[in-house]
Amino acid sequence: MKNFTRRLTLLVALMLLTSLFAGQSALAKSVVIKPAPVVIGANASFVIPVPAAPGVAVKKNDKAEIDYSNAKDGYVMIKALQEKAFKVRITGPSGVNYDYDLKKGNHNIFPFTDGNGAYKVMVIEPVGDKYALANSADVQVTLADEFAPYIRPNQLVNYNKDSKIVAKAAELTKDTKDVFEDVTNVYNFVVKNFTYDKDRAATVKAGYIPDVDDVLAKSKGICYDYSAVMVGMLRSQGIPTKMIFGFVGETYHAWISVWSKDTGWVSDIIQFSGNSWKLLDPTFASTGGSKYTGDGINYTIKFSY
Repeated sequence: MKNFTRRLTLLVALMLLTSLFAGQSALAKSVVIKPAPVVIGANASFVIPVPAAPGVAVKKNDKAEIDYSNAKDGYVMIKALQEKAFKVRITGPSGVNYDYDLKKGNHNIFPFTDGNGAYKVMVIEPVGDKYALANSADVQVTLADEFAPYIRPNQLVNYNKDSKIVAKAAELTKDTKDVFEDVTNVYNFVVKNFTYDKDRAATVKAGYIPDVDDVLAKSKGICYDYSAVMVGMLRSQGIPTKMIFGFVGETYHAWISVWSKDTGWVSDIIQFSGNSWKLLDPTFASTGGSKYTGDGINYTIKFSY
């Protein structure tokens, strides 16, 4: 695990560089979409999947439990069995390392976002100023549904059927006819009602994970908060949605992309104009827009959740 600590520290540091918006006003810009025909739309009958750790396929020792019984549904459940500051690293077929903090208490939900193939799941423990392998599992993933990881809650976008964001999403989409209207209503709600939290941007700590209901209640947050709320809302309505981390110019940032039957994954910067709208970035729109909104050329994707 040589240099793991250095790489992990660099990753966390990049994720905290969200102070781009200091001094900008919180002028909301609403968007109106003229929907194109889309087969899937508002889905009142969608039931939020409940992640579980049934113990059918599990790797367990005295330090941590790795339950990959539901790998086909795009996730693994991991639980710390000791009071240590464990880390999790998941490496999929692409070779990209996804690093997480393992929160104490119940099982944590981690997605398999690299599609089908072989994954290495590692739990790592601190030993002095270094890290050592605490537990690991080799998992062969064959997804039952390619969208499985993107219609479920996970550690970074955590919600359930009783969450306030789920109730708000149902309210916002109750009269919609298709995905475009769903996204429009949720998007407009976020950019019209949320303001950028400069204090949080200046003080956020490593390992921060949004409490989406708290963000909703306060109607303010950093880019991570904006994206987590919107991703949770859309997923709760059965719309496959990704939360993306990457660079906007030289600043680390978070945004989202969504899927519909007619357009596939919408994975450029947001540009709402009928069928040609692109990657959805709610933070820049809420803070008044910027030179990065509309062309996508300044965006570089690093991680997708």
